[in-house]
Amino acid sequence: MAYYVYILASSRNGTLYVGLTNDLARRVYEHKQGLADGFTKRHGVKTLVYVEAHQNIDDARTRENRLKSWRRGWKLALIERDNPDWRDLYEML
Repeated sequence: MAYYVYILASSRNGTLYVGLTNDLARRVYEHKQGLADGFTKRHGVKTLVYVEAHQNIDDARTRENRLKSWRRGWKLALIERDNPDWRDLYEML
């Protein structure tokens, strides 16, 4: 089973959210539809701009926590490196 660490954005250089899931398509769909009350719904964070897969849940949790502790500029640089056009990666799932 794969585990996914992902970053959602409200817009280019907008509000960011880092999450973890084992079902990326379902989880991002939930964010997009506002199905769960919380941060992403309140801030309109719906665009999948970064994702990485891990085979081990412990590695994925460690990475998620590490990304959450990063400075905003580091997260923006990570997104820009792999997705310079800030495409919605959900369309490729």
